[in-house]
Formats: sequence, structure tokens, C-alpha cells
Amino acid sequence: MNEGYKASLKSSETEDWLDLHVIRPFCYYCALAFNRFDIHPNTVTIWSMIVGAVSAFFFACGSFYYGGSWGLTMNIIAIVLLMIADILDCTDGQLARLSGKKSRIGRILDGVAGFAWFIPIYLVLVYRFYMHHDIEFGWLGIENTQENTLIATAIVYVLGLISGIAGLAGQQRLADYYIQIHLFFLKGEKGSELDNSARQQEIYDQMTPENSSWGERYFQKSYIDYTKKQEGVTPQFQRLMQKLRDKFGATEYIPESVRKQFHDASLPVIFWNGLLTFNFRSFWLFLFCLLDIPAMNFVWEIVGMGLLYCYVNRRHESFCKKIADGLD
Repeated sequence: MNEGYKASLKSSETEDWLDLHVIRPFCYYCALAFNRFDIHPNTVTIWSMIVGAVSAFFFACGSFYYGGSWGLTMNIIAIVLLMIADILDCTDGQLARLSGKKSRIGRILDGVAGFAWFIPIYLVLVYRFYMHHDIEFGWLGIENTQENTLIATAIVYVLGLISGIAGLAGQQRLADYYIQIHLFFLKGEKGSELDNSARQQEIYDQMTPENSSWGERYFQKSYIDYTKKQEGVTPQFQRLMQKLRDKFGATEYIPESVRKQFHDASLPVIFWNGLLTFNFRSFWLFLFCLLDIPAMNFVWEIVGMGLLYCYVNRRHESFCKKIADGLD
């Protein structure tokens, strides 16, 4: 692992095995190429959003069971496109660190890239169920009538909403937050992108039509809501941070012993937290689509990923409470 590659990573501790040994090294060379041609990281992020959204068109097709070789090919194309979108999404951050072209708007864009992929994908999965549902109806013994199809599709649509809003959005938002928290205690404020809603509100209040565009103000307003939701599900961490500020003043004065205590407790959780991110999540999406039961992806995200989310959140909050209580 050369020094240039290591410098392009947030930290090897926050990457899973596949990212660290396969995806990130490839993205590093992509970042070097983009940097040579002076391509901005935000441009790469936008490419990622477009490619990921386009994959939805191919996910709309039934796979081998319904479409034979043609359907299987369309689903494989969809999987490849979404993997390319993820590679571009990984590359933009490494490119930003290599080139020094970090920006607030880049941080916000990076946070919404996944939603730009999955919103159209989830919508076409509902459409796909409407068109192809013989397997599920066979399991449940439901007669394949137009009325039953409409009722079942409505149920799948609701499951998609729950999966997307409470599942995907909430799970990835928390996973990103815990990564930034871990980096904050590992590398300090400059080595992380740990944000808080109060600071983001201050930035928004200083934005006017004269010094910012409508788009920048919209993204900033959305980012305030994003950080508030992160803070809302982590009350013990918020309590810990307030105690650290009260006891030591500015965050750079937090003692190394406290940082190490937090880091040692956080590191095992980071492994499980990584399962909430793209690689593990997309594996199930790909599997269910190839098996021609994509609606099961919604059930898995609500139940399976939901339980994982609760486990990670409870474990993280538990050690934050323990450390905060020890500061009394």
C-alpha cells in the first residue's frame, strides 16, 4: 500500500475488506487519472448520480425466470452500472483528498448520491413487481387477478416507502455519521467531516442571494435536516460531546486518553456499521433481482437491515453513555 494511496483514504479502519483491497485501490488510479485532467470531484459525484439513476431502467426488467437470457443480461447491465456508480462515488472522495479540492457542497453532494441512485431503482422495483409477480403469488397462494395485482402492488409500494425512508435513508445516514465520529476521535477535527446542525444553520443564515446560488441554499437547508436527524438518533453521543466541551473547552483539547478510550470502543462497532453501507446492502439487492423476487429486498431492508441498524445504534450509544458517565 503506497503512501499516495493511503493519503487518499479517510482511514483504513473505516473501510471494509472489499473496499480496502479491491475497490479503493482501483478508485485511487481513477482519481489519479481524473486529477491529471483537472476534473473536479463534484463532477465525478454528478457522473455517479447519473450512472446510478440510469441503472434503474435495466433493473425494471424481469431477470431469467421472466425474461430468459435477455432479462438476465438486462439485470447484469443494471448491476454493472450501479457498481460503476459506486466506484465513481468512492473516487470523488479520494480525488478530493488528492487534489485538495474539498468543499462543503461536495460533502453534501456525496451524501445525497446514494439517494439519487436508489429512489428511481426502488420505484422501478415496484413497477417490476406489478409486471412480474408469479413467484410471490405462487408462494402465497394468491390468484393472479387484476384486482389482486393492484392490491399487492400497493402493499409493495408502501414497503418500498418504508424501506427507502426508514431503511435506506436512516441506515446510511447513521452509518456515515458513525464513520465521521470514529475519524474525529482517531484523527481530530481536521481529519474528519463531523458536522453539527447548529454550525450548518449558522452557515445557512449567512447565505444570501448575493453570495450564493439558489441550489447552494437548497442543498445547505437539506443538509441541516440531514445533520439534525443524525443527532436525533444519537442522544448519548450528543451528551458525551457536550460534556467534553464543558470539561475541556474546544474539541482539540480533548485528552488523548479519552480519544483512545472512545476509539477502542468504537473500532469493533465500525465493522458492523460497515454492513449498513453500499457493499453489503447492494449484495442483497443484486441477489433478489437476479432471483426475480426484488420486492423481497424491501422486506430484507426493513427487517434484516433494520435489526442491524438497531444493534449498531444501541451498542454505540451504550459505550458513549459509559464514557460520558465516567467524566462526572
